[in-house]
Amino acid sequence: MTVCLACIRPAVSAVPEDLLRRLDRAGPRYTSYPTADRFVEAFGGAQYAQALSQRVAGGALAGMAPLALYLHIPFCASVCYYCACNKVVTRSRAQVAQYLGALEREIELHVQAIGPGAPVAQVHLGGGTPTFLDDDELARLMTALRQAFRIGTKADLSIEVDPRTVTPRRLERLREMGFNRLSFGVQDLDAQVQLAVHRVQPEAPLRDLINAARSLNFHSINVDLIYGLPRQTPESFASTVQRIGAWRPDRLSVYAYAHLPERFKPQRRIANAELPTASHRMVMLATAIDDLVGRGYEYIGMDHFALPGDALAVAKRQGRLHRNFQGYSTAADGDLIGLGVSAIGRIGACYSQNAKELPEYLDAMRQRRFATGRGLSLTRDDLVRRSVIMAVMCQGRVAFESIELAHLIRMREYFAAELAQLEPLASSGLVRIESDAIELTPLGWYFVRAVAMVFDRHLDADRARERFSRVI
Repeated sequence: MTVCLACIRPAVSAVPEDLLRRLDRAGPRYTSYPTADRFVEAFGGAQYAQALSQRVAGGALAGMAPLALYLHIPFCASVCYYCACNKVVTRSRAQVAQYLGALEREIELHVQAIGPGAPVAQVHLGGGTPTFLDDDELARLMTALRQAFRIGTKADLSIEVDPRTVTPRRLERLREMGFNRLSFGVQDLDAQVQLAVHRVQPEAPLRDLINAARSLNFHSINVDLIYGLPRQTPESFASTVQRIGAWRPDRLSVYAYAHLPERFKPQRRIANAELPTASHRMVMLATAIDDLVGRGYEYIGMDHFALPGDALAVAKRQGRLHRNFQGYSTAADGDLIGLGVSAIGRIGACYSQNAKELPEYLDAMRQRRFATGRGLSLTRDDLVRRSVIMAVMCQGRVAFESIELAHLIRMREYFAAELAQLEPLASSGLVRIESDAIELTPLGWYFVRAVAMVFDRHLDADRARERFSRVI
């Protein structure tokens, strides 16, 4: 769906304050459905092993479908106050070596379960700070993966990069290891904001790194920004977006800051009084969309932008966009193996997550057993609702016929209550309810999470719990 800026800008300024207040509430980002907070401890290592065996038992259709791999590298040299990731702040190389050994054992466990040489189409290293690992440590890890799996020559190999941990020479080494996609964590260029979140990084070296990555022919260069941080103003964030946009990274991710200090201890160092208001956050997002689309970027949805030739933009135009635990993706909706502490995976109709605490994960690997701490086997209702929510999040349109054929239901009967709940959003100009489809309006893309939440049965069960970030 093409975003019409001429429609968005006047509409945003005309959004009634009462609507903003109603929509400015906590809600999931829907990198999965059901969301990870619904995972249960009754799903453990035995259940995960069974899911893997069912993949193998599925034969060529399931067993030969390419996998995606996610590896969680939890280490950071220092803490960023906004961070909600599972991380370990350390400078101990011995601790890294111990962790790499554990990852190698976890990889071996998967080879034993599904056999050697399973095809892989995507590998992503996240964290924490994956580039906390030095070149030799990263090379060791990539060697272990290549020995265990068949990573295709056209596979996407991506890594999250803290610009403070790399040089142009290090980027060259990453390219030699096979990485072809980079994501630079920048968040904001404003000096006062950087001080407030304890992540100071000069602008000039960052620009040099992006230029170096481009000269090394990385397939895609992404920059992460966050709006809603302490000391940000609409003007200061607009300046950051303009300066980053001028560098022409292939993709930008513009995330809303999730302030949940009761859950994430480092965020308690952020003063509530320094956080921008909901209306200012809305202006930040609207201005970012305006600036980036004006520069030729395509608005993928919610928080992602890409240049027209980037694979993400192509997938959006062709209706092949997907969403997984890393956000919007070109990867087919298939199996994902999560490796490392707290890593989340999906096998068939099951989600799994490894132990969240490092000692517990390491102990499982010493015992050579899966470290699954919790997970979920999806019900038929979960699968139906997942299809609808992902259609909202990725295509901005739910075609009734496709859902009905895939799940053997009647949309207007199955979701009668939800369609009634959508009426106020339709009256507010966020969605169009047609005879055969539900479609987001250009303004509705701002509130795509709020539209998806209507179909979330689990969320209805306890709306009062503030476990998610704000929609705006």
